[in-house]
Amino acid sequence: MNIVLLGAPGAGKGTQAAKMVEVFGLPHISTGDMFRRAVSDGTPMGVAAKGFMDKGGLVPDAVVIGIVRERLSQPDCADGFILDGFPRTVPQADALGAALAEMGRALDAVISIDVPRQALVGRLTARRQCRACGHIYNVMGDMPAVEGVCDDCGGEVYQRDDDTVATVTNRLDVYDKNTSPLIAYYSAKGLLRSIDGDRSVETVAADVTAALARARKGAA
Repeated sequence: MNIVLLGAPGAGKGTQAAKMVEVFGLPHISTGDMFRRAVSDGTPMGVAAKGFMDKGGLVPDAVVIGIVRERLSQPDCADGFILDGFPRTVPQADALGAALAEMGRALDAVISIDVPRQALVGRLTARRQCRACGHIYNVMGDMPAVEGVCDDCGGEVYQRDDDTVATVTNRLDVYDKNTSPLIAYYSAKGLLRSIDGDRSVETVAADVTAALARARKGAA
């Protein structure tokens, strides 16, 4: 299956993507992973992207979609993929559709993890992270045994600068402006599967699995 995963910051996309990988055995591909791999491997598009990033500029959509296409052409994507963090805008969605068509492929489903804004702000501002190993904690119930000390590695547990209320609000505003129009875009194409993400991880995962199973059956 070829899947796009949508959701605002804090919606739990990473957690649900991990569950989807377990069930469907597909590679989870995030924007950051793609860029790092392309730059590290020195692919043509990776070299082009690095040139823009080294100058502090935005990477043009044409280069971004080139990196996406390079990644989706890898052998581990032969049976499908879970694309997370791309597309971010309607023009990128158009470009993704065109690139997949050229590859003889198409999206099977778009999963949107929907969580109310108030809950998103609460989740993100409650998040704490180990500075050393990256382990995520939450002041609402999952904190280290010793305050400020990671259970896993003993590193410092802190609040990231981008998890303050002001920064979180701005990130959500940017998402609403640029990415939320994709909801209507993919809904019009009959690909959207909206999932209530304001529930337990396991309940959300069960609904995601059921929605994808229906999508796969419909595509068969």
